[in-house]
Amino acid sequence: MAEAHQAVAFQFTITPEGIDLHLSHEALHQVYLSGLRSWKKRIVRLKNCVVTGVYPASPSSWLFVVIAILATMYTRSDPSMGLIAKIQEHLPVSQSMSLQCQTVVSAVLFSTLLWLALIFTMKLCLKQLLSYHSWMFEQHGKMSNTTKLWVALVRIFSGRKPLLYSFQGSLPNLPLPAVKDTIKRYLESVRPLMDSSEFERMTSLAKEFESTLGNRLQWYLKLKALWASNYVSDWWEEYVYLRGRSPIMVNSNYYGMDFLYVTPTPVQAARAGNTLHAFLKYRRKLNKEEIKPSRVPGTVIPLCAAQCERIFNTTRIPGEETDTVVHWQDSEYVVVYHRGRYFRLWLYQAGRMLSPREIEHQIQRILDDPSPPAAGEEKLGALTAGDRIPWAQVRKEFFSSGVNKRSLDCIEKAAFFVTLDDDEQGMMGDDPAASLDRYAKSLLHGKCYDRWFDKSFSVVIYKNGKTGLNAEHSWADAPVVAHLWEYVLATDSFQLGYNEEGHCKGDVSPSLPPAQRLTWDIPAQCQERVVQSLSVAQALADDIDFHVFSFRDFGKGRIKKCRISPDAFIQISLQLAYYRNRGMFCLTYEASMTRLFREGRTETVRSCSNESCAFVKALEGGESVEVCRKLFRVASEKHQHLYRMAMTGAGIDRHLFCLYVVSKYLGEESPFLKEVLSEPWRLSTSQTPVQQVELFDLVNHPEYISCGGGFGPVADDGYGVSYIIVGENMINFHISSKHSCPRTDSHKFGAEIKKALLDVAQLMCSDQREPSRTQQNSNQNPQDKKDL
Repeated sequence: MAEAHQAVAFQFTITPEGIDLHLSHEALHQVYLSGLRSWKKRIVRLKNCVVTGVYPASPSSWLFVVIAILATMYTRSDPSMGLIAKIQEHLPVSQSMSLQCQTVVSAVLFSTLLWLALIFTMKLCLKQLLSYHSWMFEQHGKMSNTTKLWVALVRIFSGRKPLLYSFQGSLPNLPLPAVKDTIKRYLESVRPLMDSSEFERMTSLAKEFESTLGNRLQWYLKLKALWASNYVSDWWEEYVYLRGRSPIMVNSNYYGMDFLYVTPTPVQAARAGNTLHAFLKYRRKLNKEEIKPSRVPGTVIPLCAAQCERIFNTTRIPGEETDTVVHWQDSEYVVVYHRGRYFRLWLYQAGRMLSPREIEHQIQRILDDPSPPAAGEEKLGALTAGDRIPWAQVRKEFFSSGVNKRSLDCIEKAAFFVTLDDDEQGMMGDDPAASLDRYAKSLLHGKCYDRWFDKSFSVVIYKNGKTGLNAEHSWADAPVVAHLWEYVLATDSFQLGYNEEGHCKGDVSPSLPPAQRLTWDIPAQCQERVVQSLSVAQALADDIDFHVFSFRDFGKGRIKKCRISPDAFIQISLQLAYYRNRGMFCLTYEASMTRLFREGRTETVRSCSNESCAFVKALEGGESVEVCRKLFRVASEKHQHLYRMAMTGAGIDRHLFCLYVVSKYLGEESPFLKEVLSEPWRLSTSQTPVQQVELFDLVNHPEYISCGGGFGPVADDGYGVSYIIVGENMINFHISSKHSCPRTDSHKFGAEIKKALLDVAQLMCSDQREPSRTQQNSNQNPQDKKDL
């Protein structure tokens, strides 16, 4: 095989005259270049560690402090107040070091200690400043003098040109709420969901827990909050994600879609070339920490970047009791799946990154490869889609040695996973709505065996040039993946581009070896286990009902003119839609981030509040416009308050979750915690943020908008709703439910959401000018502007 010859650096044979050694200079040159690249990366990492460690100061500031101290000593003054002399007394005696030299060394040591003390002080000051959150609760447009002073100080202590991880050492720890405060907020959140007798019973359980077991459990959490940088995140990752034994496909993994109206090229290999190259560019910026730290939109407040560390080269490894997330430092290849075969595709040659055109060439070679899959190879990925315990047992029994272990290691250590899909997806055909539904289901689960669901993310390139990704959830949350995906889409279309024939730009090196087929030896017993996992996964996938639609009647532009938070507007509309759909209210989950704190992940906003329920009942009960408007304003303010509380560490669910974990460690049973943790989230919602707006010029290129992403339903009888607010005039929704539940229907719920949005807008924004018929038509048919 050609690749085998490429891999041999030297050969030797034993002859009667001795050993005959033949060196391959080209192979050794490749080894040298790869090693050189590796050492360059180590040096960059070391430099970044130093720069990040001393931030908000800079390494060059050390020299300034040393020169300043030496200059003051030259003027016969002692800025150290005798400390330099004390240091000099304790220096080891040396015959070769003069008294003046000892003084200089002592001064340099004092200067270094002073510099480190100043850095520590600056970090501490910045940490205290970032612990101030009252600015979030001030009325919009009215900033207090305290907050103005705080903003100025944050700017001063934040330094200049921070690296990605510069703020990590200055972020505050997640605060631990008091038990009584959490219980009070919990009881308030469930009041509209219970009748008087149920609420009285739950209040009694809560008060009993607060006065007995709660304080004891809280004591352990206080110890953890003092010791750990975040008292929630490690347990959240372990017990919510990694210890789950059900399939992660649909239940945990989520997806992101391509542009809604534009396909940059219909050539599958070309789209793969640009997309993979864009991922590599992002990883290079990530390794050099050149990505700007994420901040709260419109502010200078940094967000935790810890989740970015595991974007690439990361895999979830199955275990019988719990899974583990394993991250490797670097990987120079991806694994590509096509028509039941696995290929290792190297993305670097001689220490350089392959160009988009070269990657396209390599992908086309895979597409043209006529070889059939080996026995048991085609549906091997179904193991990652089924239950976790069988997958862990199969991995241990059949993939712990030999050729299977080598091939599995290759997949798990790859930078990420790539699927070349033979289907065509996207908004197309006579029924674009149905095609979007199929597109969503394809990205969420595919054929149940053509994605590797354990990888940190899998990229899917369709036959018609559409693309998307499927992400594993345990290692990070959706905003981190969305940030990566926005960069890839923008780089693909606006930086790399394509030639007139739809191919990637650039030339191809003639010395590129083809991608390597991974080899397997799958016995019949293992193939039977694969079939069993596939049947479990297929049943789960077939049960998912998905509906994706774009709401174009209005967007955040019109909502803001009504002086309403767009997120509150949508969440209250969802409450109205659910009430109309089911005739009742339900426990509602909205994801909020806690990345204002170190290693922060998410918190729950319980969107179904007393205030939102009062508005819905008033509107459905035929109350006057004035009453309904007033109740909506109150509900909107309440929702914003709940969201801010969650962001600032005063949420409900993560605290109760950690108390429950401690109770299990202690072997204590709590009827209150058991009931709280078993309550179903029948309406699970999340907003996909648009974070890198500077990469997309939606004014001049309105067709380049992302459709966002989605996830499966959390409860068997509930809905999963994801939405993305795109530009000023569009909101995209992704709705999931299960066919097996007769009380849920994603399409009917989508229709209720549309009606609820229009009804709330008519109520609250009736004095705003309606969009013109021309604008409505252009919004409804933007695909006419560009071929799909």
